[in-house]
Amino acid sequence: MGEFVGEPNPEAVEEKIYVAVSKDVKGCKLNLIWAIQNSGGKKICILHVHEPATMIPLMGTKFPASALKDQEVEAYRETERQNMHKILNEYLLICQRMGVRAEKLHIERDCIEKGIVELVSEYDIRKLVMGAASDKSYFRKMMDLGSKKAIYVREQASASCHIQFICKGHHIYTRYSSLDKSKGEAASPVCLRKSQPNAGRVHFLRSQSIELGRNQWARLTNPAQDLFRRVRSGNARDEGSMATVSSPDDTEGLSTPHIRLGTEVSSDESEGLFGRSSSVFSTFSDSGAVEAGSTSDLITARFENVLNLNGHSSVKGDLSHSSPPSVLDGGMDYTLYDKLEQATGEADDARQDACQETIRRGKAEKDALDAIRRAKASEISYKEELKLRKEVEEALAKTREELGPMKIQRDKVHEELRLALDQKSSLESQISSSELMAKELEQKIISAVGLLQSYKKERDELEMQRDNALREAEELREKPAEAPGIHVPQFFLEFSFPEIEEATNNFNPSRRIGEGGYGSIYKGVLRHTEVAIKMLNLNSLQGPSEFQKEVDILSKLRHPNVITFIGACPESWALVYEYLPNGSLEDRLSCKDNTPPLSWQTRIHIAAEQCSALIFLHSSKPHSIVHGDLKPSNILLDANLVSKLSDFGISRLLSRHGSSSNNTTECWRTDPKGTFVYMDPEFLASGELTPKSDIYSLGIILLRLLTGRPALGIRQEVKSALDAGKLKSLLDPLAGDWPFVQAEQLCHLALRCCEMNRKSRPDLYSDVWRILEPMSASSGGTNVFRVGSGGLYQTPSYFICPIFQEVMQDPHVAADGFTYEAEAIRGWLDSGHEASPMTNDKLAHCNLVPNLALRSAIHDWLQNR
Repeated sequence: MGEFVGEPNPEAVEEKIYVAVSKDVKGCKLNLIWAIQNSGGKKICILHVHEPATMIPLMGTKFPASALKDQEVEAYRETERQNMHKILNEYLLICQRMGVRAEKLHIERDCIEKGIVELVSEYDIRKLVMGAASDKSYFRKMMDLGSKKAIYVREQASASCHIQFICKGHHIYTRYSSLDKSKGEAASPVCLRKSQPNAGRVHFLRSQSIELGRNQWARLTNPAQDLFRRVRSGNARDEGSMATVSSPDDTEGLSTPHIRLGTEVSSDESEGLFGRSSSVFSTFSDSGAVEAGSTSDLITARFENVLNLNGHSSVKGDLSHSSPPSVLDGGMDYTLYDKLEQATGEADDARQDACQETIRRGKAEKDALDAIRRAKASEISYKEELKLRKEVEEALAKTREELGPMKIQRDKVHEELRLALDQKSSLESQISSSELMAKELEQKIISAVGLLQSYKKERDELEMQRDNALREAEELREKPAEAPGIHVPQFFLEFSFPEIEEATNNFNPSRRIGEGGYGSIYKGVLRHTEVAIKMLNLNSLQGPSEFQKEVDILSKLRHPNVITFIGACPESWALVYEYLPNGSLEDRLSCKDNTPPLSWQTRIHIAAEQCSALIFLHSSKPHSIVHGDLKPSNILLDANLVSKLSDFGISRLLSRHGSSSNNTTECWRTDPKGTFVYMDPEFLASGELTPKSDIYSLGIILLRLLTGRPALGIRQEVKSALDAGKLKSLLDPLAGDWPFVQAEQLCHLALRCCEMNRKSRPDLYSDVWRILEPMSASSGGTNVFRVGSGGLYQTPSYFICPIFQEVMQDPHVAADGFTYEAEAIRGWLDSGHEASPMTNDKLAHCNLVPNLALRSAIHDWLQNR
């Protein structure tokens, strides 16, 4: 029976049958046809849940809807809706061709099964047909749902909805509504399938006894009805009794309990007959699914068996012994008799099968009762567990309320603890750094403590010397040419004090570009040339001796990385140098006045240039020159960022001390002067200034070039980073991406230069220069001076006249800033040229300034060579 089970309800005549369909018309067509054939003439409603696509095709591929514009998504959604309506119209056309009224109901949701449940609830759907599984999942003996959507709808749909699940036109499962259960209908139907290959319709039989003798109606198959009809005809002719058998198409059953087959059957016998036959039919309908093709024969056989069970041998006798023209002459012949005999045998077999099925059913009922008892026990346990859970949840809620303030307090304490830990970590880092600095300072302080006593003794002597120096300075100002303590060389330019005042605009503060231990430094224009003028302050600790020393050293030195000394004003103790526009290395490392940082290539060039300058000073003949105050503020940068060493006020000409030529040490005993963090610790302790002191200062400068950090404590900080393998985090990021191998090599070299024991420091030429010179060359640097194995130098390029290409004898500076041989530049100008022979720019004037310092340097170089 494929119709929806349930008592007819006058109020629900117009009740619709909803059929859930998908976009696959071919796959759902058989399910719709099944619903129409079993609708009983009720109106069909096509139910569809449209699931929008999450991936939208565009330009040959698919994109997530969230990645496209709203207009593009909406256009595709509209196309989807049009296709949906076309598909639903195809379903409506199928219903129209089968002569059934139909309408459509659709909704748009992201989940199909949830959409079906929502429609069932919203429209109070009472009858629903939907797929039980995909077509490919169907198999002939399928008895349960094979689709997650179907299972979800079965579990979540409203209890008032009667749902039948179909697959490929075959009924699979029925979920009865709560109304069906309240009327006593069975929750699990028994399915019968036809044995023919083309038969796919499933009929349902109620699992309750059919009482034929108590005016309950049963639908019998045609052979059984034919048998009743023939028996009734024969008895009616012979005995005059009536037995009414309904037609195959009627829904009526037997109209009287009295049946005569040759002899009259009493009322009691009839009641016994049909009472027993009802149990047989009950056994038949409860015994499970049988093939529909043999149903009619089985019913006929079992009806004959009923006659045999009730002891009506007379009936059987009549059927077996009567002559052909007997009670069955109304249509029965020997052929029918043979068939009845065969049916009787089959009935016996069916009875045995029924008995076995009854035994199995009894066992199943026993198992069911045991399961019910266990279910009740589980239900009681569940209720107790539920009650206990409720109590636990109440206690938990109460505990949560109590824990709320505690949680807030805990979070507050955690935050305070985190801040305290951060502060502790920061303080520990500061303490560690301070301890490292303290250790280094302690070493230097220990070496300086020994000098404090001598400083106290010498303080009075120094004050007397200062007073004497001041008096001497006053005398020299009055008679500069007759000053006995100063010998001004004649191979540099002398400037008058009015020239100095005019060049500095009367020492205008806006012209001041720096301040040092000697005095203030001003920018000025002297004889059409930009210069830097260093003026001695009256309150400075340095005085005439420093002035004389710088004049003596710089007037005879020429090196591309040593500042060019132009001249002096003995009247005002002023020193005149070339002007370097990019300031000091200290200013560029700290990016003073927002100046751009130095790249790592430029920093390597500066290190190599200063190493070259120190080699030049230390190998000077006949006396080595030790700078004594090497630091970034004394290293100046020209327009091309070429570094030049300046401030030779405390430099020393070293003499040799020792017992033999093989054991000699160049040193100078003096009071320590200079910047504390760059000074050699052994110089602080012993007062002996040696070339190794400059190497220590160069090591500190190298560490500053690498890290960009302050000099105080930098040695220990870099050493700790190297040991911990964290050097990369210490490199100055403003310099760019340092080549790590070169940076690590420079760090090791700088730490060797900074060794506390001067004997452990590397040699400037054989160790330091051989590392820095290839690095500078590989990073694009060039050096004018090339150091030979014997410590001698090739001809410096600035000794060569740009016009004659020979070593100059009388160098002069022209208005373009270049130095030429006097004869060559005068010939150039006398020939009518107004432009520079080097830059081809027009010269501002034709004045020439003799470069006496360069002339002296060339003279000394020629003698030494």
